[in-house]
Amino acid sequence: MNTEAKLSQSSTQAVNPTLSGSRLSRFSLPLVAMIICLPLLVVVAAFFLGIFSVEQRANLAHLWDTVIGEYVRHSGILLVGVGFMVVVIGVSTAWLTTACRFPGVRWLRWALLLPLAMPAYITAYTYTGILAFEGPVQTALRSAFGWGFGDYWFPEVRSIGGAVLMLGLVFFPYVYLITRAAFIEQSSAAIEAGRTLGLGPWASFWRIALPMARPAIATGVTLALMETLADYGTVHYFGVTTFTTGIFRTWYGMGDQIGALQLASMLLTFVVVLMVVERISRARSRYHGAGRSSVRARPHVLTGWKAAGAFLACFLPVLFGFLFPAIQLGWWSLERAEIWLQPTFWSLVGNTVLLATIAAFVTVVLALWLCYGKRRSPTRMVRGSVGMATLGYAIPGVVIAVGVMVPLAWLDNRFIDITEFLFGWNPGLILSGTIVALIFAYAVRFLSISIQTVDSGLSQIRHSMDESARVLGLSPREVLKRIHFPLLRTSILTASILVFVDVLKELPATIVLRPFNFNTLAVRAYEMAGDERLADAGPPALMIVLAGLIPVILLSRAMGRRNEAEQAANAAEPKPEDIYEPVKA
Repeated sequence: MNTEAKLSQSSTQAVNPTLSGSRLSRFSLPLVAMIICLPLLVVVAAFFLGIFSVEQRANLAHLWDTVIGEYVRHSGILLVGVGFMVVVIGVSTAWLTTACRFPGVRWLRWALLLPLAMPAYITAYTYTGILAFEGPVQTALRSAFGWGFGDYWFPEVRSIGGAVLMLGLVFFPYVYLITRAAFIEQSSAAIEAGRTLGLGPWASFWRIALPMARPAIATGVTLALMETLADYGTVHYFGVTTFTTGIFRTWYGMGDQIGALQLASMLLTFVVVLMVVERISRARSRYHGAGRSSVRARPHVLTGWKAAGAFLACFLPVLFGFLFPAIQLGWWSLERAEIWLQPTFWSLVGNTVLLATIAAFVTVVLALWLCYGKRRSPTRMVRGSVGMATLGYAIPGVVIAVGVMVPLAWLDNRFIDITEFLFGWNPGLILSGTIVALIFAYAVRFLSISIQTVDSGLSQIRHSMDESARVLGLSPREVLKRIHFPLLRTSILTASILVFVDVLKELPATIVLRPFNFNTLAVRAYEMAGDERLADAGPPALMIVLAGLIPVILLSRAMGRRNEAEQAANAAEPKPEDIYEPVKA
């Protein structure tokens, strides 16, 4: 009877995941999530402390009278311009590659994702080299027409208009990817009904498909705009003053820590507004989707000039967003081939790979622990804490860097005071001046990617497997090691790769928090471009782009598998003629 009672108790705990979760995890998970959110809390607290301080209110008023208006105006122009570009390019290419058939559409579906591999600041460097006075375009014009300096007008790429163009070319795949998924999931019933009523392809798009995809479009645009607000390398190189450049200028140029925190809090307000819009659009999406089991509408077969126009509409974003910058980077890398042989270059590669590897390991371990803890103890506090830990990805890297620097510097100073008082020894900076600060910032910034990927993998594992293992006497750690971990290998590998590549491309947080005399590929490309040595920026930038191709390949493969599964499901759907026999006359 005693054995039966133990089995009954184990079975009861397995059925109720809240009972099976340890009391330690239910308190430790919110604590870890609070530590992850600490940089954001520091930024928010600085804003409110500034309101109640007379000195800081005067400082804030001075910033408002001098620079904040310019920051808001330039940020607004970037948001409007980039938003317009990503909507036009992303929605049109998503519709053409989903609803139409024309030569080249198969490879254009994944080629339109390639601009994601090109960081915006690298695209800005390459187009500056292409379109500058000494670049190949203007050199060819002067040779062809015999012009000299001042004989012709050429648009200035290093301007706010150029920044809009660069950011739009890089960020439109966010809208393309999400909107195309929405078009794929739309039911054929409404589209076929519109065709029956005489609607052509464009009329069906404007009157049926586009209204149904509005929430997805809003989500993609919101993601693109958050990346626009987070950009530093492009706007700084083009001389456009925004909140990100203002934070750097206030922190480093003026030495005003509190002013930088106040600017960071204002930038955070913009991001929060965009996040709220994205949440609302996602909540409304259930009214517009027809489910993935829906039969897709028959594609429009385009021929002649229509097929050529559709091909150009989809190919030009790939040409300007990826191929031209990649070709320019390859040319610079050939011109500076000796850089590839220098030990300092491979030292940069080693530093970058080291940081990316440690950050990927730390974030994946944290994500696995948080997601598994939420699975075992799905209380409201635990679920809310894990959700808070995912906010970092939507926050600009410069805001996170400022929020990380302040508490770590305070901890370093207190530790120095204690060691000097007790031992008369100054250990120096242990947290704020080391790789620890960088890894912490990366974990805050990219933990959301790991959590979403690991949580998606865990959701596909039935709770009955946990219950069976617990009934057989396995501890939670053994369940994770022997059952969940083997099933999560693909999700863990995917999360590791995504975080690894994002750390390679991260620029603002790395510039602020890197240790003294410690560079990465992104920082070296930024420094070379800042010194107008664009060709020397080619090799490190090309290495970053090549690494950025990894998640693009993963995305394209995932989209390919999804299309194959949907085509198989559509082929298995019974057709009306298979169910009903035709009526004989």
